[in-house]
Amino acid sequence: MIIFAEYSNKETLLMLKLQTPVADSACRAGISYNDKIMMLGSCFADNIGQYLVNYGFDVCVNPFGTLYNPESISRSIDRMISGIPFTEEECIQMGSGSELFCSFSHHTSFARKTMAEFLSNANNALANASEFYHNCNKVIITLGTAWCFRNIASWQIVSNCLKRNAKEFIRERLSADDTASLLQKIISSEAGADKQFIFTVSPIRHLADGAHGNQISKSTLLLAVDNIVESNPETDYFPSYEIMTDELRDYRFYAEDMVHPSSQAVRYIADRFFDWALPSTEQKTLEDNIRHHRQSQHRQMSV
Repeated sequence: MIIFAEYSNKETLLMLKLQTPVADSACRAGISYNDKIMMLGSCFADNIGQYLVNYGFDVCVNPFGTLYNPESISRSIDRMISGIPFTEEECIQMGSGSELFCSFSHHTSFARKTMAEFLSNANNALANASEFYHNCNKVIITLGTAWCFRNIASWQIVSNCLKRNAKEFIRERLSADDTASLLQKIISSEAGADKQFIFTVSPIRHLADGAHGNQISKSTLLLAVDNIVESNPETDYFPSYEIMTDELRDYRFYAEDMVHPSSQAVRYIADRFFDWALPSTEQKTLEDNIRHHRQSQHRQMSV
């Protein structure tokens, strides 16, 4: 009512900006249906990665499970480059009374009832991922948080605490310089020389770190990525964090936990990513593949 009273002219009303658009810079890396694409990082990487899988791209998504901090992502790439299998010495029994086994290099989705089952699954995934990484030409990395946990006994920054006692870990935050060094190491490795890298910062809020801690963390990641993209022309940055916090600045775009983007928000950001990253000559192929995927998901109702 106030808007109509203030802006009686219909044309003026239509010109009102009801969101802050994020202007994407021209894409210099991008993706194509001719690419082999490795995706690593937070659960936002899982979400966008699933769209890529559904729409017919040649993609490998998080072969160690969801990874959140830059150190764990960097170590996962080192492991794929070396291809060295996981051993029993790296198996960890999960805490909180669980009888499952996992490792500090994996997400808990890899946990299994026995060491043998865990190692079989983890090493099979590693072998496939190692071959894929050596042959891929595009790598998309989604950074989740600069906060991480270091296991006191091994002095290793872990990918997941596996629900073990908090006394076994110390909590620390990587600096922007630390993070930039880790990302530069990934790009500069011999296996990274023939690849283009796209970085993004996850829009998922880590409120366990506190609202202020989350902002400090995201700022750290943004500073590090900006440093890398500015100094490496073979890299690029997609502003998924900025799209969520500026264009979708409303709690209706969050899931019930008020932390993760809603499915609608994920679809919106995925659409923005495809518009930005995919050349116009392949947009028709994407549209056809989206239609085919939707038709494959349709289930005829039984009478």
